[in-house]
Amino acid sequence: MSDGIEGPGGRGVGGAVPGLAGRVARTGSSPVREILALTARPEVISFAGGLPAPELFDAAGIAAAFQHVLAEEPMRALQYSTTEGDPALRAAVAARTTARGLPTDADDLLITTGSQQGLTLLATALLEPGDVVLVEDPCYLAALQTFSFTGARVVPVPTDDEGLDPAALDEITARERPKLLYLVPTFQNPTGRTLSAERRAAVAGVAARRGLWIAEDDPYGELRFEGEAVPWIASFPGAEDRTVLLGSFSKVMAPGLRLGSLRAPAALRRACVIAKQAADLHTSTIDQAAAARYLAVADLDAHLRRVRDAYRARRDALVDGLPAALPEGSRWNRPAGGMFVWATLPKGYDATALLPEVVRHDVAYVPGAPFFAGPPDATAVRMSFVTHSPEEIGEGLGRLRKALEGVGRGG
Repeated sequence: MSDGIEGPGGRGVGGAVPGLAGRVARTGSSPVREILALTARPEVISFAGGLPAPELFDAAGIAAAFQHVLAEEPMRALQYSTTEGDPALRAAVAARTTARGLPTDADDLLITTGSQQGLTLLATALLEPGDVVLVEDPCYLAALQTFSFTGARVVPVPTDDEGLDPAALDEITARERPKLLYLVPTFQNPTGRTLSAERRAAVAGVAARRGLWIAEDDPYGELRFEGEAVPWIASFPGAEDRTVLLGSFSKVMAPGLRLGSLRAPAALRRACVIAKQAADLHTSTIDQAAAARYLAVADLDAHLRRVRDAYRARRDALVDGLPAALPEGSRWNRPAGGMFVWATLPKGYDATALLPEVVRHDVAYVPGAPFFAGPPDATAVRMSFVTHSPEEIGEGLGRLRKALEGVGRGG
């Protein structure tokens, strides 16, 4: 097939079609999605994708919710809807947000097609080409893609085992004059780390003093296995009028619903509504109606307790098995919730170079290097523990040990 328009006999008539936008080449595909495609074989035990355990979905309860709205109010459920979202669903999300310590009204919220869309709408409403965005280093991969598409300049903020470093944030903010800070403060993706209340207060103080927006992404906050919940950054003094809170139903109900929420100050929320009108008019009416019905009649908190109990056992199986699976000198954390463990192999190992051999042993992880906006750590590995049972995790770690024994340092 030629690049030009085909005429009779296959000859091109006219010039070549114009090329793709530069932002596409600049951004590229997600390495995680490419790895998932390579490891889709059913015999592979994959620690790569952050895929909620499908056997834990409340399929019966969700099906009943859909059946109800189709039987009782089909004309509304199948019709166009308002951009802001289903009033009943917004009220339910507002009630849950308030119960978790952040007073919220339904009118404070915009329902989005997954929290990923919320981040895209926020970037569209806020960022011009060349604007500076600060991110944790390492950072959620899809956020890096989103900011790349806007033409923003992404600047990493150093982290340690406790998460983002507020002193470094203050210094970089003074130097770079960013418009936005993006972070996942609770059970972060990819590291599983949680920012302490003291650091959250410091982040809020920097934002207020230096003048920047905060995007607080919270897809994992309700998956806490132990310890006390830490207040959202949005609740700390100085952050109230400059923080956008992104929420998701993907980890608490089911990712296939593609439902999320965006809580923002009024002017920015209105701008995000306009951006959403240009993107998709509104999120699926029937999915919103079914989710609202589910929240009204089902016990989501009881469901979450079952999910947390299962995920805690899976986290323990992974973390307790890592000493035998990884080379001597490796390090890893034990997250108090969420979906991910962050590990580093000893110096000299290259997790990306090792991956093909690991996959040949029918096991997989995600190399940590793509998550860095700054210089990458070639030894880093992200491992998700939620998709497989403890028994499967044990088998997968045995395969990983054999794979790493066979190659050693340097691949």
